[in-house]
Amino acid sequence: MLLGQSIFQSVLTRLKEEQKDDEETPPEGSDFRIQGLGAGFLTPDGRPEAAKADAGSYFDYLSDWPAEEPDAQRPQTDASPAAVEVEQPPEKPVMPAYLKRLSEEEIAEDLAISPKDTEASLNEKRRQFAKLNHPDRTEAEFRDNATARMKTANLLIDRAISSLYWRR
Repeated sequence: MLLGQSIFQSVLTRLKEEQKDDEETPPEGSDFRIQGLGAGFLTPDGRPEAAKADAGSYFDYLSDWPAEEPDAQRPQTDASPAAVEVEQPPEKPVMPAYLKRLSEEEIAEDLAISPKDTEASLNEKRRQFAKLNHPDRTEAEFRDNATARMKTANLLIDRAISSLYWRR
């Protein structure tokens, strides 16, 4: 017990004193707001109060950067509506020729597996083949072909590695 009070009673007394201190109004003209703290709270106009000040600081900093000089090689375009080009839809991607090679013989030819290959060299060939043919690295339209190529290549390399152990 502290000063004739239990610990619980002394904590309650201290909290009441702190609450009284918080309720006192600060003197006129003092601002205790932490810069950026209210950035997440919206004002009636829908924009955070602190975000307005923060954005101003950001743009003030950008004004120190040198302006972009017009490129002498870039043609000057007219800003009139008639001069604005209509954006063309993106062209369909073209399937690379190697993705059309789906037979086991063609993929074995691409891998160039030889009897002199070691397990390390075969694993390196697998990595190199995957860099070019992995389905995650190809366009969505060609993923089926890439998947088939990777399955076949993995099968061929796994066979070659297992044959290394049978030769011993």
